[in-house]
Amino acid sequence: MSTAIYSHPDCLRHDMGDWHPESPDRLKAIDDQLILARLEGLVERRLAPLAEVPALLRNHTEGALALVRDHLPAEGEFYPLDSDTILCHASYQAALRAAGAAVAATDAVVKGELANAFCSVRPPGHHARPGEPMGFCLFNNVAIAARHALEAHGLERVAIVDFDVHHGNGTAESFRDDPRVLMASFFQHPFYPYTDPEPVTATCVNIPVPARSGGDVVRQLVREHWLPALHAHRPQMIFISAGFDAHRDDDMGGMALVEADYAWITREVMAVAREHAGGRIVSCLEGGYDLSALGRSVVAHLKVLADLD
Repeated sequence: MSTAIYSHPDCLRHDMGDWHPESPDRLKAIDDQLILARLEGLVERRLAPLAEVPALLRNHTEGALALVRDHLPAEGEFYPLDSDTILCHASYQAALRAAGAAVAATDAVVKGELANAFCSVRPPGHHARPGEPMGFCLFNNVAIAARHALEAHGLERVAIVDFDVHHGNGTAESFRDDPRVLMASFFQHPFYPYTDPEPVTATCVNIPVPARSGGDVVRQLVREHWLPALHAHRPQMIFISAGFDAHRDDDMGGMALVEADYAWITREVMAVAREHAGGRIVSCLEGGYDLSALGRSVVAHLKVLADLD
């Protein structure tokens, strides 16, 4: 079995304005670094299909879909859903591709076609709440994929690991009362989206950390909090909200991780997946706004996923 990257040119067409940090250049930077790292040809490429509406409705309300689908502006114009979440004419199509990548990757991994997969897609997803988009995110790609694994494939337990610098509030809300889903994350606090950290429970291990936290802090909390919870939960599949904006070069956040930290986290998650889930992992791009750091960090993440590190 192999590792695959799911993406689609439609993900480049989502445009929130030249000033916006969540830009199409993010995916181009990843592709450039994949070429520089000579990973092209070593990792399979697959085109993301369009997500079907019933898959979206497993996690989102009809109203949340309508906010995106029914407010698309004319070509060249913009429609703000909030101050930093903006629609262009192609946004709904791009969001369907992003969610579709996560669903298709889940299908391929569960069926044993792939060992694991990385979805190089945008818009990102982990801030998207069940009832509304927010924080650059239209639909919650990882939550949709986790729901698909549970409902379409009959899995009984899954885990979501989120290492974005921002709290994945939409994902946490989606699974707040679902004992089948463990969410484990760290996030800079206080920081956007300025939600209060949830109490730590057997299925909610979201750990706030202060600004300027580096790899030593993150590795310790992974060992002390994430890993015991993951082993206790025994997930049959693991999903990763792979945000790379906790990198020390990324001025959208204030943390201090480097590529080696992302590789280490990935190895630890893979070890859990091998023990409990037959190695099954689907990773979806979230944040990461310094283009060079983003591309380098994705390469580090992918090398571990593909056993090339």
